[in-house]
Amino acid sequence: MSNDSNRRPIAARASGWARSISAGLARSSITPNQISVLSIAFAALGAWLLWLATPLALLGAAACIQLRLICNLLDGMVAMEGGKKTATGALYNEFPDRIADSLLIVALGYTCGAPWLGWLGALAAALTAYVRLAGGSLGLPQDFRGPMAKQHRMAVLTLACLLGAAELVFAQTHWTLRIAAWVIALGALLTCITRSRAIAAVLHTRDDA
Repeated sequence: MSNDSNRRPIAARASGWARSISAGLARSSITPNQISVLSIAFAALGAWLLWLATPLALLGAAACIQLRLICNLLDGMVAMEGGKKTATGALYNEFPDRIADSLLIVALGYTCGAPWLGWLGALAAALTAYVRLAGGSLGLPQDFRGPMAKQHRMAVLTLACLLGAAELVFAQTHWTLRIAAWVIALGALLTCITRSRAIAAVLHTRDDA
């Protein structure tokens, strides 16, 4: 990330545990880019567990989603606060996120019996980032608003895995996961609209000034 205006606002960044872990990583030989790539590994494991779709596997998938998000938190902290920013950091900040999102959301679609919905959700998730970056390319601060930004998508998916595990135990169905797939896909499409409208409004204001 190039500057604070282009960093996703994350409350956990100020927490003691995050600062302690990032400080330790900054003192080690581990690079921010390696942490970014590790997030893909956690997402891939989470996607596989989602595909297995047993109660225990869904609980494991929920844990992997959170570990993926922790990697997303720590890579930026090690780069910026830890003074280990690299020339390729901006690329590693974006590309692993797109891969991780796609792995998890596509797996969700297959698990709930609607592969097309998983692919739609993955495409919509990628488009939210495209719109955000398009605003940045126009000289505007990157817009991380929702209603279904990355942290919201992963919160919905984590909750769906936890509730889905219980649903499997008691009902042997996947309705919770299917509902989550719809919420993520439609919410991400709505996020593309809200971000596009916000960018357009700023551009109109700038041109009128």
